[in-house]
Amino acid sequence: MNIGIISFAHMHAYSYASALKKLPGVRLSAIYDDEEERGKKAAEMFGAAYDRDLERFLHRDLQAVIVCSENSRHRYFVEKAAKAKKHILCEKPIATNLEDARAMIEVCEKNGVILQIAFPVRFLEPIARLKKMIQEHRFGEIIAIRTTNRGQNPGGWFTDKRLSGGGAVIDHTVHMVDIMRWYLGKEVKEVYAQTGTVFGARGIDDAGLLTLTFENGVVASHDASWSRNKNFPTWGDVTIEVLGTEGRAVVDAFKEHVEVFSDRGKPFIRDFYGFDMDYGLIRDFVQCVREGREPSITGYDGLKAVEVALAAYESAAKKAPVLL
Repeated sequence: MNIGIISFAHMHAYSYASALKKLPGVRLSAIYDDEEERGKKAAEMFGAAYDRDLERFLHRDLQAVIVCSENSRHRYFVEKAAKAKKHILCEKPIATNLEDARAMIEVCEKNGVILQIAFPVRFLEPIARLKKMIQEHRFGEIIAIRTTNRGQNPGGWFTDKRLSGGGAVIDHTVHMVDIMRWYLGKEVKEVYAQTGTVFGARGIDDAGLLTLTFENGVVASHDASWSRNKNFPTWGDVTIEVLGTEGRAVVDAFKEHVEVFSDRGKPFIRDFYGFDMDYGLIRDFVQCVREGREPSITGYDGLKAVEVALAAYESAAKKAPVLL
């Protein structure tokens, strides 16, 4: 199977490319990037052809593409790829507004191609194990959930709202909303949020606290921020606490690590040795394409996750809850 990557603007493109190289029967065949220097470097790094012309790239013998451009450009690239009959894995968030998200879903359905959204957190083993335990009713009826996704400020285009759609709230909310929807099988009906710039970002939010109410009455809180400084031993965290009528579970998804002290680079790091969630995501996408089945994480999943993040911004601006 030949797969191409559209843009290395997002840093996840590098880990996705590495994952493709590990999969049997899969070839990272070509890379498109309108930033020539970046694209050529990536192509050389991963042994792929480089195209600066998108039409030429899409005319190659590719069964699927991975879109890792700036968030606001997702719709453009997805529409182009769908019309070229390429199956698509799109980096999160699916889009920066709901109109674009709906258009992306529609064009992929019309052209009969898969649209999967990159929510790799589903493929972290502790997160998947907790999903199974919830399905087995180990905690009784779920009452409340508390989550965090706190990381470092990526800088660059992530802090340009025209390209990113927002700061830490859109960047670090969609992951955990997707997990909560996956666990509960229910939708968020109300969002209340406070957002701010408190960790040194300029002109964009780098912190947010959200309170979510699901349609079945479950109340959830989420801490989304770029609160980790450059010397913090990991890029961030993924934690979730689930409270039920018969039990409670707490997951720190990156707890599987060894502590490394060194005279080079950072003096202290936490070297993660658990399952590679990006590899799990890419492997699942490839299996979906091979089997011609519905993707594990659909365009609709992407739409519902970003809907909550956008509602959080609306709530913060109004200083009032927003109903979905």
